[in-house]
Amino acid sequence: MEQYDGEECYMQQQDDWDRDLLLDPAWEKQQRKTFTAWCNSHLRKAGTQIENIEEDFRDGLKLMLLLEVISGERLAKPERGKMRVHKISNVNKALDFIASKGVKLVSIGAEEIVDGNAKMTLGMIWTIILRFAIQDISVEETSAKEGLLLWCQRKTAPYKNVNIQNFHISWKDGLGFCALIHRHRPELIDYGKLRKDDPMTNLNTAFDVAEKYLDIPKMLDAEDIVGTARPDEKAIMTYVSSFYHAFSGAQKAETAANRICKVLAVNQENEQLMEDYERLASDLLEWIRRTIPWLENRMPENTMQAMQQKLEDFRDYRRLHKPPKVQEKCQLEINFNTLQTKLRLSNRPAFMPSEGKMVSDIINAWGNLEGAEKGYEEWLLNEIRRLERLDHLAEKFRQKATIHEAWTEGQEEVLQKHDYETASLSEIKALLKKHEAFESDLAAHQDRVEQIAAIAQELNELDYYDSPSVNARCQRICDQWDTLGALTQKRGEALQRTGKLLETIDQLYLEFAKRAAPFNNWMESAMEDLQDTFIVHTIEEIQGLSTAHEQFKATLPEADKERQAILGIHNEIAKIVQTYHVNMAGTNPYTTITPQEVNTKWDKVKQLVPQRDQALIEEHARQQNNERLRRQFANQANVIGPWIQTKMEEIGRISIEMHGTLEDQLQHLRQYEKSIVNYKPKIDQLEGDHQLIQEALIFDNKHTKYTMEHIRVGWEQLLTTIARTINEIENQILTRDAKGISQEQLNEFRASFNHFDRKRSGIMDAEDFKTCLISMGYNLGESEFSRIMSVVDPNRMGLVTFQAFIDFMSRETADTDTADQVIASFKVLAGDKNYILADELRRELPPDQAEYCIARMAPYTGPDGVPGALDYMSFSTALYGESDL
Repeated sequence: MEQYDGEECYMQQQDDWDRDLLLDPAWEKQQRKTFTAWCNSHLRKAGTQIENIEEDFRDGLKLMLLLEVISGERLAKPERGKMRVHKISNVNKALDFIASKGVKLVSIGAEEIVDGNAKMTLGMIWTIILRFAIQDISVEETSAKEGLLLWCQRKTAPYKNVNIQNFHISWKDGLGFCALIHRHRPELIDYGKLRKDDPMTNLNTAFDVAEKYLDIPKMLDAEDIVGTARPDEKAIMTYVSSFYHAFSGAQKAETAANRICKVLAVNQENEQLMEDYERLASDLLEWIRRTIPWLENRMPENTMQAMQQKLEDFRDYRRLHKPPKVQEKCQLEINFNTLQTKLRLSNRPAFMPSEGKMVSDIINAWGNLEGAEKGYEEWLLNEIRRLERLDHLAEKFRQKATIHEAWTEGQEEVLQKHDYETASLSEIKALLKKHEAFESDLAAHQDRVEQIAAIAQELNELDYYDSPSVNARCQRICDQWDTLGALTQKRGEALQRTGKLLETIDQLYLEFAKRAAPFNNWMESAMEDLQDTFIVHTIEEIQGLSTAHEQFKATLPEADKERQAILGIHNEIAKIVQTYHVNMAGTNPYTTITPQEVNTKWDKVKQLVPQRDQALIEEHARQQNNERLRRQFANQANVIGPWIQTKMEEIGRISIEMHGTLEDQLQHLRQYEKSIVNYKPKIDQLEGDHQLIQEALIFDNKHTKYTMEHIRVGWEQLLTTIARTINEIENQILTRDAKGISQEQLNEFRASFNHFDRKRSGIMDAEDFKTCLISMGYNLGESEFSRIMSVVDPNRMGLVTFQAFIDFMSRETADTDTADQVIASFKVLAGDKNYILADELRRELPPDQAEYCIARMAPYTGPDGVPGALDYMSFSTALYGESDL
């Protein structure tokens, strides 16, 4: 209907209303009941209703909500204040909206509605009913009231005893209502059993069936119509218009069904993608969950061989088990971004994975895995160092303990002898001097005992697995040492007491004993040092040992002179014995060291010197080889490390620059990806060099700042970055083609994004994004900006990618909206009853898609208890979730 005709119709209706300001009380009652039921049939779609028509519309809030529901449009934002001025403002916004639809409101002002004027409120509702429920009714070039009357006459023409000529007397017997229902839904009423002389039964039957099966609320009671000579025309028209809207939209169902089928197909595909993501995410997180405890296991082994096996198992994990999981993680992120793009293009809510399966959760879990991995490798290497040190200390302990125990063997028995009691003077003197020599020897062994105790203590501190036996042996040595000390003191005191009565003993024997004892101790220490095992890690350390060894060899001539001097004393004794025939019983009473023992040990020292030379030469060669391995690894790492960093920066520049089309950027990135993949053999070669370094037990490298861990992490980040960047460009192409965005628009979006990407990281933070929107003319409040951020940042990371930015901008400029089309299709299928029956879906949709849709709607309750019925809110929630369509 043209606007001019509409205004003329409304003016005519308003004149009728002005003449009827003094309504018949029965008519007013009927209008209250009918208009209230009609309003509630629409308000329930928004989850509310009214009880008192003049009271519940006074603040204007539900009045504005009613207009939004029946028009499908947004009104101005209402005032939330409780003062009269706020209520008048809200009512005026509603009246202005009615006027914008070509309706002239005569004598109806906001003040009367706010004051609860029943006549004015009913008049305003009647005006709304005319405009939104009756005006658009058109039958054979007649419209509004005449069109509705003609439709009723056409539909009831075949029925006897039905003669519709108006909207009051013609409906009193109830047969008109029953005929309308039977004409469209014959299974609901047995029309042949109805009688014209039973209007109460006819009216109650029609009203009950309409409410139960057609979703038409009961707007009047049968008593209201039967008990009034002339029922209210406006109430009857309102009621009848609900029947018209309930039956007039069947011819549009097929088109609406096709639209819904398309949406259902997209929904099914997206849900499959969601299920795939959930499954892949669960598998990856489960693998991480099972792997981290293994990497966090710090149970040490007792032997070097067992720890080496742990290191080899860890290398197998790095080479064989982890790389496929890196690929899965990268592919999972790519699939997630693609799914989100498809959902945005379909105006579907962003996909929110299950609790604990967000992309950020996977990234955090992966970070924990890499942290555990790094800690495990460090622990392995430290544990190997510890075991190497422990083996070295344990061997040194055994050597020193064996030498000391050999020296102390039988000493207690000697110290406990009472031979001095029956000895001659010369024998006493000999025993005294011998004891003094023993005390000197005992003092010389003090350092060795302390060294043994210190080594045992260090083995305890390093948690040596055989510490109990070490401690027991050390304790035996210390206890024996204390016993020897006590016995030595006791025997010395006895000899001193006896020695006062004796002459001094032969000075030559004494001198021999005094010089032979320290020289013998020096030779024993030299032999011990020459046989001492050593462990070094650098050229400098082995050079230090070689220097010390050369210094030791330089002292040998002086030592040989001392040996010759000691042997000279023995020769002089032998000469005296031979010359003076002295009876010395064939032994030196002051020492157990013989010239033969001195010569034997000296020969042993000379034999051990070249063996020590050979051991140092071999270790020097090993350290030179280690240095070569260090330099070989460093030369490659110092090239690969900067290369990875350079490629990362180049990829970043390509992704933010605006040179060429998206296809050009995609081709450029794929060329980069190919060159990166071709670089993989260099990484593998570096891994081989790194394995050689670990097998050689090399723990540091001063020639490079890059470790293999740095290179691995950088390489994985490079592969992930190039794959993610290619996926972002592909999604931009997908968005561009789906939304019809031109290259110039893309360039403008990129220029705006780059300008506010202050960190040049390819991602804007929330503040930069807000500044960008303001610069583009958006008037942002906190709630509006929060809404936009929930669209562009569904994971709540506080960051906006370029893909999310162009999705938002393309959505803002889009000409059509899939959701609006589906909503319109719903209204066509539902007609005026405002819901869809499950049986209707089965008639209009293919069987598989109909059952899928019905299954999705199963959790929602039909309106007013109608079985198998889905209203607008349930339908939209089933298809799109809880978002605002």
